[in-house]
Amino acid sequence: MHTIALVGNPNSGKTTLFNAITGSTQHVGNWPGVTVEKKEGFFTYNNEKYSLVDLPGTYTLGAFSEDEIVARDFVLKGNPEVVINVIDATNIKRNLYLTVQLLEMGANVVLALNMMDEAKAKEINIDINKLSDRLNVPIVETSASKKIGIDELLRVTVESISRKANSLDISYGEEIDEEIKNIEKLLENKDFPYPKRWLAIKILENDKDIVSLVSSDSEIKNYLERLKEEDKIYELEIVDKRYDYINSITKGLIKEPENIPTTTDKVDRVLTNYIFGIPIFALIMALVFQLTFKIGQDFLGGYVETFIGFIASSVENLLVSINAPDLLVSFVSEGFFGGVGAVLVFVPLIVVLYFFLAILEDTGYMARAAYVMDSLMRKVGLQGKSFISMVVGFGCNVPGIMSTRTLDNKKDRMIAILINPFMSCGARLPVYMVFIGAFFPNNGGLVLFLIYALGIAMALIMAKVFSKTLFKGEETHFIMELPPYRLPSMNSVFRDMWEKVWGFLKRAGTVIFLVVTILWVLSMLPAGVEPYSKESLLGRIGSLLAPIFSPAGFGTWQASVSLFAGIAAKEAIVGTLGMLYSPLELTEALRMNFTTLSAISYMVMVLLYTPCAATIATVKRETNSVKWALFMAVYTFLLGYIMAVVVYQIGSLFI
Repeated sequence: MHTIALVGNPNSGKTTLFNAITGSTQHVGNWPGVTVEKKEGFFTYNNEKYSLVDLPGTYTLGAFSEDEIVARDFVLKGNPEVVINVIDATNIKRNLYLTVQLLEMGANVVLALNMMDEAKAKEINIDINKLSDRLNVPIVETSASKKIGIDELLRVTVESISRKANSLDISYGEEIDEEIKNIEKLLENKDFPYPKRWLAIKILENDKDIVSLVSSDSEIKNYLERLKEEDKIYELEIVDKRYDYINSITKGLIKEPENIPTTTDKVDRVLTNYIFGIPIFALIMALVFQLTFKIGQDFLGGYVETFIGFIASSVENLLVSINAPDLLVSFVSEGFFGGVGAVLVFVPLIVVLYFFLAILEDTGYMARAAYVMDSLMRKVGLQGKSFISMVVGFGCNVPGIMSTRTLDNKKDRMIAILINPFMSCGARLPVYMVFIGAFFPNNGGLVLFLIYALGIAMALIMAKVFSKTLFKGEETHFIMELPPYRLPSMNSVFRDMWEKVWGFLKRAGTVIFLVVTILWVLSMLPAGVEPYSKESLLGRIGSLLAPIFSPAGFGTWQASVSLFAGIAAKEAIVGTLGMLYSPLELTEALRMNFTTLSAISYMVMVLLYTPCAATIATVKRETNSVKWALFMAVYTFLLGYIMAVVVYQIGSLFI
């Protein structure tokens, strides 16, 4: 099977192009040995099957992040027969920097000049034929969001498999060119898995990954020490020369109108305003939560609850009619439908929340959120880019933590990992909603917003603490491209939404089902006790734990057991409560066993305490350390407990 790589800058439309080519024939995993996500898809052209590997979006092929290393290693050592380089047609010169690096590596490149519809709308004229001649690579115009040019791109790509690629040799000036030749001579007969000239250039750029690799050779190590003593590091000069080359090959080929403010510029004057940017972001998120509550709970939730109730009663009646064992009837009606069913009731809320978050992402607004948060993030020792991983954590903390790999230094990455669990993932949403429905039915959107805001506030506070104690270091600069505002692609929105909802449903059918089953068994033992009673094994375990949580206002054995079930998966909290309080309706049961104040402290505990097992495992993989995974589990539990106690005890003074 032929292998083709797909590379490009973030916001160039690379992922949209990948989806347009491969459709549903995609596999997602991790690259061997690292936590960077690997996406591979397949397509058929002229009855022959091809593999398309979507590499991480990156501006350069340096060694500043794991993303960049993975992308360049696959191009150099993964042996892709063609590399499709996706270029944003509205910003060609900046995008061509990555192209130049690919050509220097000797990659067989095909340029997909994407977003041509936007370029034409902005009256940007490009002489594509001459640009193709000067770069000596084929160029295809595309608009991935509208599926324009896809067939032509595939035709040119397949034809290019048989084309011989020539590496690009840029002159970096007499002094640097001489150093490149000297290093190339030293590299002769050395067994390094990269092209010699490319290695020489990376050494002169002080690429730490490459320098570490070649330093194993004593002769090269001595040469590097001489360069260091003579202060001969040419990183900035090499960058400037690459841009000089880009300007020379594009000269006269790109005609743009005068720099007239675009709609994006005008909107950004308001949305990214130094004073109003953060309040506007808060208002937008408040609106999202209000709509989530109104549409997901008030409008759709009732239908789903009625449907699940109908299915539950029908199945129970069927089992009774065929004289099924009482234990089976109990497990299905009280264990499965009382537990897993209680979680599935909240699927509409998950759908609505992810739908609106996907729209904000697809329009380009979430990039602005990171930008406007930069000043606030710097005050706690981070930078705006760290906020992106926090936003990703709203969907699920696992990809939120994995997205920290794009941060450029260990300090930022470690702090971002340790604070990400305070972002309320979709798994916590059912817990909030069942308590909001029981105690705050008329102010659901506001309460939900305040919970999410508390999570962000605690994350920022702990970031400040960690930056002053565990991870002292220099601040990094925040450089981020703000993509133009676009109408969201409904295909992209629904795809993103469905991926997250499907993940929620899979957890309901696996982890939550397993947890509920184990707890149901414990609630039935030992034989002869009343099911779900304090005398059952589960009740006895919960009774041992309950006194711990009494100062927080929820010292019942049911609440204690559900919290520990939530360490397996946060949705299991609702499933456990639904099972233990069955056959009572869960909202009614909560009103009987919680007060408004204890409900608030319980939600605070759920927000802040130990994240799910999958998140803890991800921390272990990302940090390559059991110590940090255990630290995460313990410190979040203690913080959640302390805050829940503080909320309940202070609240009790005013009630």
